[in-house]
Order: sequence, then structure tokens, then C-alpha cells
Amino acid sequence: MKSSGMRQMKLGAFFLIPGHHIAAWRHPEAEASSVMDLGLYRRLAQTAERGRFDMIFLADSYSVSNRFPAAIEQIVSARPEPLTLLAALAAVTEHIGLAATASTTYNEPFHVARKFASLDHLSGGRAAWNVVTSKYDEEALNFGGQSHLQHELRYERAGEFVKVVTGLWDSWEDDAFLYDKENARYADRTKAHPPNHQGAWFSVKGPLNVSRPVQGHPVIVQAGSSEPGRELAARTAEVIFTAWPALPEAQRFYAEVKGRLAKYGRSPDSLLIMPGVFPVIGRTREEAQEKRALLESLVPQEAGVTLLSALLGVDLTGCDVDGPLPELPRAEEMNGGRSRTQLVRELAGEGMTIRRLYQRIAGGRGHLEVTGTPAEIADELESWFTGGAADGFNIMPPYFPGGLDDFVELVVPELQRRGLFRTEYEGKTLRDRLGLSRPVHPAVRRSNTENKAAGR
Repeated sequence: MKSSGMRQMKLGAFFLIPGHHIAAWRHPEAEASSVMDLGLYRRLAQTAERGRFDMIFLADSYSVSNRFPAAIEQIVSARPEPLTLLAALAAVTEHIGLAATASTTYNEPFHVARKFASLDHLSGGRAAWNVVTSKYDEEALNFGGQSHLQHELRYERAGEFVKVVTGLWDSWEDDAFLYDKENARYADRTKAHPPNHQGAWFSVKGPLNVSRPVQGHPVIVQAGSSEPGRELAARTAEVIFTAWPALPEAQRFYAEVKGRLAKYGRSPDSLLIMPGVFPVIGRTREEAQEKRALLESLVPQEAGVTLLSALLGVDLTGCDVDGPLPELPRAEEMNGGRSRTQLVRELAGEGMTIRRLYQRIAGGRGHLEVTGTPAEIADELESWFTGGAADGFNIMPPYFPGGLDDFVELVVPELQRRGLFRTEYEGKTLRDRLGLSRPVHPAVRRSNTENKAAGR
């Protein structure tokens, strides 16, 4: 057992139900018909909390994938709206953080600020916002448009969006609400600070009609790894969920992003980098390999080609699946998710067929994939964690509930035995558990600065 005072990794549980593998819904043990069933999510949340996970993480998008014929029939495309779901899960959990995706492309800052502030209060300080820019033209069609904003403009809008949201969270000082019945003072108006924002993308007066969140600000998560995404994360994020299939690339990303923080007056430990991990766990290596083979056998050809087409931004439905990829346009010429597109292209390598590539990415979709025993899974995570590639991981079980059960029952105890992961929750809020400081209100910070300058 290593020293209990050592640095410990953080863990998120990625709830893509019925599993992160594209064919998870076909797995014999997957609860495919329970995607809209709160009972399943409650059991999974309580399992993750029993495993002492830092947070539950819910991805989201605003369309059904229907560009290709197989998408509707063979790929899961209907799931609950994440903030609604997390509000329900807040009532049946006590400690675990609650992270949800909300796009800056098809939302308004006031709505996002209000919803996450409310979730933070109702959960006792456990909310986190995953900041993304939407990437599919199908989403534009659901919001009155025909195509997406260009990549750079989406990130420009996102930067201002985050600024407005955090300004709204600071609409009130922490002690602005007095509840003074005797003197008829519900709130101290001198401690209200409407943002009165006027910018290129948004005009928002405020103040927010929710008091300052328990955490000051809900934890800000960011998931982009493109150049604009890295810069947005360095300026605004506190956690990054990123995708890297191998250690060297992950180490370069970790060092590069952490190296950007100083210019924003931030320390390296103010931003946690948590790559995604797709684990296939067996009590023996042979059992793990058998589980992996079963998952690969469940991928319908049409669904595999559809997934690969979506990730590459190119229609492959007419191509020979046992032949190589056709010539592809440059990633920077595309208007979708550039970093993931480039990553999948690099995975293709020389001579890999379309079939082998979609089998390769059907589970992790570009994230680290580890197949093996609990000790082998723990070895890989420890290597990344101690090797300057990660502060923790976003665990992406291949199917639910069994994939999460395996990780909690088999891998978590091994990490705990090595001293790499907590045995009990510490602190009261998600920020406490992640080791992130609570933002000081700008008015208090200004006052402290003025008092220090005046020698008071």
C-alpha cells in the first residue's frame, strides 16, 4: 500500500446508456429497453457513488443521427435530457458530482446559468457544466438554420457565452440574501451586481434570479481538443475530458495545455485533465479478450460504416468495407469536430480496411481502450497518471450495467490498494473532491485588493 498522502486520481463515470460501444444495445446483458427508465439511472448512479467516483458525466446533442440509412435503425439516438435527469439523480445520491453537457451554440447564457445554478443548490454543491460547441448540421436544422456556424466562430461565441454565464452566477454576493423578517429586508440591494453585458454575440442585463451557487460557480468542464478548444479550456475550464488512444500523444497534450495556463494567471493544478478510457475487464486476460470479441461481433456493418462516416465527416456508405479509406479532405477544411476527426484518421494507419477501422473505433471512438484483468487495467491507468498524461479518467463502460459493475467491483479496489484512489469521500462539494478552489466573488476580491493597497 502506497502512502495515503500521495496524489490520487479523479474518476468520472460516463453514462452513455446502454453503453459506450456502438453495439452495446445488442449485448445480451445490456438493458437496452431501459434508456428512458429512471430506475436504471438511479441504480447506476448509486453504483458509481459506491465506487467513490467523483462525478457522473452526461454527454448530449440536439439531433437524431439520420444522415445515413442505418442510423435510425441500428444506433441508439434517443436519451433523456441531461439536466432533467441529473436533477432527479440529485435526490437519490449524496456525494457524487453531476456533470451535464449544454452547448453554447444552441442555448442562451441566461438559461444555462439559471439551470446549473439551480442544480448546484438542489444538489448541495455538486453541479458541473460541460461546455461544448455543437458540431452537426442536423442540429442547425432543429434551430432554424441550414448549416453550422464556422468552427472558429463557434468558439468565439463560446468564449463570450462562458463569460456571460459566470457573470450571471456572480449576480449576487454570497451574503446578499438577508431573510430579515423584522426589518423587512429580504436582500441587500448593494450586493446585487447585474452583469449588464453588451458583446458581439450577447446582450444580457441580469441579475440572475437565482442566488449565487453553493460552489460559487458550478465546475466548468470542457471537451474540445482543437486549437480553439485548447485555448478556451486554458482560459475558462477546470476539467478537460479529452480523447487520446496512446500515452505519447496524451503526454504532449497534457504538457501543452497546462503550459498555456500561466498567461491567464492560473496554476497547473487549477485545471484537471481527464482522458476517456474504454475498459473491457475480465478476471483473466482470456475472459477479457472473449468479451472484446463478442462486442466486435455485434457491430452491424451498416452501423459501423455510419459511425465511421460521422466521425470522419465523409460518406463511406458506397465504399468497399474490405478496402482502404478513400482520399479524405483535410481536417482543417471541415466544419465539424476537428480534433476527433484527425484522431480517427491517425488511427487508420497504412493499409487498414474500413471494416477493421470501424471495429477498432466502435468502442472507444478514439479514446484509450484497455482490455485485460483488473490489475492490467490499473497498470495502464497508473502509467498515464504517474507519467504526466492525466489527472484522472472518464470511464466509459462498454455496456450497462455490467461494464460499470465490473469497474467498481474489480478495478476500483485495485486502485485503492495501490493508494491511487480514495476509499472515502472528502469535503462537501464537487470542488472539494476535485481539489478546486471556490471562486471569490469579484466584488469581494476588489474590496480585498483595495484594503490591502490602503494598508487596512
